Amino acid sequence: MPAPLRATADFFDELTNALLVLRVKAQQRFRPLAADVLNRRPGVGRWTVGQCLEHLNIVGGYFLPEIRKRLKQAQGRGSQPAAAVKSGFVGSRMIAAMRRPAGEKALTSPDRYAPTGTRLPRTVSEVFSRQLDELLSLVLLARQVNANAVRIPNPIIPLLYLRLTDQLELLVVHIQRHIIQAEAALATVEAKG
Repeated sequence: MPAPLRATADFFDELTNALLVLRVKAQQRFRPLAADVLNRRPGVGRWTVGQCLEHLNIVGGYFLPEIRKRLKQAQGRGSQPAAAVKSGFVGSRMIAAMRRPAGEKALTSPDRYAPTGTRLPRTVSEVFSRQLDELLSLVLLARQVNANAVRIPNPIIPLLYLRLTDQLELLVVHIQRHIIQAEAALATVEAKG
C-alpha cells in the first residue's frame, strides 16, 4: 500500500521543527561537554557521546554535499515545488526501520560510517552543530523545488536512489535516533560520576 500523500509545506515544516529541536539539544547538552565526558564509555561495546556525534558527522559529510549538489541541479532546471510529498517504497521502509526504538531493533552501521575515534576533540560537537545548520538550510532550499523528483544516490547500495523527500526524512530520523543514544550515554556517564 502506498504511503499517504502529505502537503509539501506541512512535510517541510515538520522537518524544520524537528531540526530546530535537535539544534537546541546539541547546543545545550553536547556543545558544553568537556572532551573527557564526550569520550567516556557508558558501557562495554557502547558508543560514547562523541562517537554518536562523529557517526552523524560522517553520514552528514557524505549526504549534505550530495543533497546540495542535487538541489542546485534542480534549481538550474527550473524545478517547481509539488503540492504533495511522495514517499518511495524503499525510502518509507528505511524510515520505518530507523524509527523503531533501538532496544526493539538494533541497527548496525556500515564500517565506513562507524565512528573511528576513541579520543575525540570537543570540535566533534561543533561540527555536528554546523551540519545541523547546513541541513536546515538544505530543507529551506528543498521547499523551492520538486523534491519528489530529486534523487539522492545511496553510497552503500549504488543502484539505489532515494527521493530527496525520503532522504531528508531519513536523515532527520537518523539524527533523532542517535541523539537519543547520545543522551542515554551521557545520562549513564553522569550517573557514574
